[in-house]
Amino acid sequence: MRALTEPEIRAAFVNASRREAAQAVLPDLDAMEWSALEVLGWRDPKRPLLAYVVLVGDVGDEDDEGAARAVLLRPAAESAGAPRRRKVCSWCQDITETEDVTMYVARRAGAAGRAGSTVGTLICTDFSCSRNVRRAPTPMEVGAASAQDRAWWTQQRVDELRLRSLAFLGHVLAGDEG
Repeated sequence: MRALTEPEIRAAFVNASRREAAQAVLPDLDAMEWSALEVLGWRDPKRPLLAYVVLVGDVGDEDDEGAARAVLLRPAAESAGAPRRRKVCSWCQDITETEDVTMYVARRAGAAGRAGSTVGTLICTDFSCSRNVRRAPTPMEVGAASAQDRAWWTQQRVDELRLRSLAFLGHVLAGDEG
């Protein structure tokens, strides 16, 4: 992911009002290791029931290739007293991090979102997907693969994270078509 600025992120929200975008508490952008990110995501420290994710990439419109898009998310309410189940993040699909995955829900863009239409997906609670896809593969995942094969496997995971996260963004934006 390329380095993004605060004004660029605030202007990139596709499913938030100007007020919501202006009130978002952004992470320390200077501390980001941009080259190791496909997904920039964080929970709002002042409002823990809000989370944000920023993606850069093509979502079907040739004019927006490389454009930053930000999405306002809310964690879905969990049933009180229900045991927490292991889940797999639908973006990074990391099989070793199954304890800390949350169902996040995003209001769709445009009129559909204003009418209450939402879309949800399971994502790592702390948005660690970019780190997870870069971890060393386990023997269960790749067996006794060579270093070259392991590097290929890691790059595949990085590419698939980009595709799956951008597909989610496409679902959020699909609300703007109606």
